[in-house]
Amino acid sequence: HLEDLRAGRSVEVPRYDFSQHARTEVTRTVHPAQVILVDGILIFVDERLRELMDVKVFVDTDSDLRFIRRLERDLKERGRTMDSVVEQYISTVKPMHEEFVEPSKRFADLMVPGGGHDRVAVDILLAKIRSVVD
Repeated sequence: HLEDLRAGRSVEVPRYDFSQHARTEVTRTVHPAQVILVDGILIFVDERLRELMDVKVFVDTDSDLRFIRRLERDLKERGRTMDSVVEQYISTVKPMHEEFVEPSKRFADLMVPGGGHDRVAVDILLAKIRSVVD
């Protein structure tokens, strides 16, 4: 999809159903633009994807805050129990974060600490985006 967007072509992006742990048949159309933001916790793991990015930004968030956000989201939005969220976090999420996400930070061009609330880093990123759009 990113290759198509960079080439000026619109794409149909599938939606993911977290309650079913699968993509749905429903898609949404994404049109090409001067700036394309790609979001995801594993986007720097794949070298082919990294090569398509002009600027790679890693938003670093404290592990306690990540867990609290996940717990609140999964309880409120996904109907999960606290026990199931904690079990998944301990058995899968935390080990996979440490094995894949944490090491991928080294590929970032810009690190935004504090969960994205670092004003200096955000201003640098905004300046870069403005330089492309203007």
